[in-house]
Amino acid sequence: MGSLHKVRKSKYWHAAFVQADGRRTLRSTKKTKRAEAAVVLHGYEEASRLGRERRLTEGQARRVIADIFYRANHEKLPTATVEDFFTSWLKRKALEVGESTYSSYAQTCRMLSESLGAKAHGPVDAVTLADATKFRDAQAGRVSANTTNQSIMIARIIWRDAIREQVATDNPFGQVRRLKSDSATRRAFTLDELKRLLAVSSGDWRGMILCGVYLGQRLADLASLTWANVDLAQGEVSIVTGKTDRPMHIPMAEPLRRYFMERPAADDPAAPVFPDLHGLKPNALSNQFNGIAASVGLARVGPGQKRKGKSNDARRSSRGMSFHCLRHTATSLLKNAGVSDVVARELIGHTSEAVSRVYTHIEGSTMRAAVDLLPDVTKGEVKP
Repeated sequence: MGSLHKVRKSKYWHAAFVQADGRRTLRSTKKTKRAEAAVVLHGYEEASRLGRERRLTEGQARRVIADIFYRANHEKLPTATVEDFFTSWLKRKALEVGESTYSSYAQTCRMLSESLGAKAHGPVDAVTLADATKFRDAQAGRVSANTTNQSIMIARIIWRDAIREQVATDNPFGQVRRLKSDSATRRAFTLDELKRLLAVSSGDWRGMILCGVYLGQRLADLASLTWANVDLAQGEVSIVTGKTDRPMHIPMAEPLRRYFMERPAADDPAAPVFPDLHGLKPNALSNQFNGIAASVGLARVGPGQKRKGKSNDARRSSRGMSFHCLRHTATSLLKNAGVSDVVARELIGHTSEAVSRVYTHIEGSTMRAAVDLLPDVTKGEVKP
């Protein structure tokens, strides 16, 4: 039988009861009135009884808590599903933050919903540290450590606000460890370096490097290209970016068009453009590119690449130039050719949703003219 007690230096009543594991405990009710504390004690005892009988499910536990809250406060326990809270939270943030920040918030909410699966339709406070860690690890497998850490930071803000609004009791994302910051070299390749890379590349990797230079897209997105994405008649590549789900139509520079023309196109539009690389995980793709760059002195195979237990970012930071540097290269080549910042950002896909809406008048001819200004990196290739 449980009992209530006053504890020295505490204004609250404390409940003494037997826990589900048979041990007696003393726990604060957070109530100063004995009658209200008695309600909380009853809830503790009921939950412990169900636990001893191995009948305490998640749903029953929530009903017990809701009953305690109602009896003590004479109002229903605030609750919300994850997706409902995301919707209301984003509506408020639309009035409080700029378009770029809002876009990041909305994207993180979408990725969280996908990661949580069925739990996204459940209560906010049902999300656990294990769910938060799973989300972080999934992000780490597809984007950089810095981007992953930014997503975790946004998730912390969401759950902090959920606690403030009393639809969550703790912040599982506040307990997730941040990944080591990506300190890899992120600069553009020089023309000489590009030619050295191309000199030791053939087949799929030659095409991947040319796509990196002239399309400026991410490694995993380019490796996933199929012939349905390549329109030789129109001279453009269509792609939906994996990171932002943004549809893009990018004109082909002449060196890239020549490469595609020389490739044996498949009869099936769904066939991969780069069959040897299609379906490989980002880590495997990065490893292969690192080997090519290392062969011409632009990267090194660090000891972390061979050791188990090293993080992606620890390995990446020891290697030097990465495939992502080609994205910087594409931006630099466009700007060096005199292309305006707005057009360059549109071609590479750096623009926020707000900027994209403002500049919807950018025509295909403008994009084509910008691409035609790019240098031919395949001319005068040097030997490594």
